[in-house]
Amino acid sequence: MTLAIQGIGLTRRFGGFTALDNVDIAIRQGEIRGLIGPNGAGKSTLIDVLSGRARNPGGQVLLNGVDVSRLTPQQRRKRGMARSFQRTNIFPELSVEQQLRIASWAVEDADTDEVMDELDLRALADRPAAEISYGDQRRLDLALALVGRPRVLLLDEPAAGLTMEESLDLARILRDLANRWGVTVLLVEHDMQVVFSICDQITVLHLGRSLSEGSCAEVRANPTVIAAYLGTEA
Repeated sequence: MTLAIQGIGLTRRFGGFTALDNVDIAIRQGEIRGLIGPNGAGKSTLIDVLSGRARNPGGQVLLNGVDVSRLTPQQRRKRGMARSFQRTNIFPELSVEQQLRIASWAVEDADTDEVMDELDLRALADRPAAEISYGDQRRLDLALALVGRPRVLLLDEPAAGLTMEESLDLARILRDLANRWGVTVLLVEHDMQVVFSICDQITVLHLGRSLSEGSCAEVRANPTVIAAYLGTEA
């Protein structure tokens, strides 16, 4: 099994509060891993630790078998790890193409035309981000993370605020990119329809700890997960 990204004993404390408590996670190359759990479970904190945005975390982060625990977010980005945020990370006054060009400079890669085509943004290339729909802004945010063809993509609620149709369309794009580009995806998402439609495996966090891990069917049938998060609708 070839691991694209691995976290060993990941811990993050804020004073006396432990947001992430000795969590292990290992994701295979080309896998889409769902990361779910109640609000405050530690999902965004885990992505912050993996991407290098958390200060003084405990544990170890391996990217393609190489320890990157001491690298900055920018250094991890150049080594093939990209991420998105809960809120769109875009510049309203810049055009779609301008933002993608800037992102390409950061990773010394000029595949912006390919990314625009993949995310169906070509027709919006000259439009300022403030003038496009929220759904298109979400796709632009994903496109910014995809510039340079990262090997690992960490997505923090990419479907937040989208309609059901837009969410499922985004899910289709992610599944397609994982298949064709071999991108490994760690997906934090509250939309269970999106999660269960595209994820190969799911990790469930609860109170900063790993509660369960397995296939979609295994997680949906786990009584502990149902009680802690999914509820009877699972």
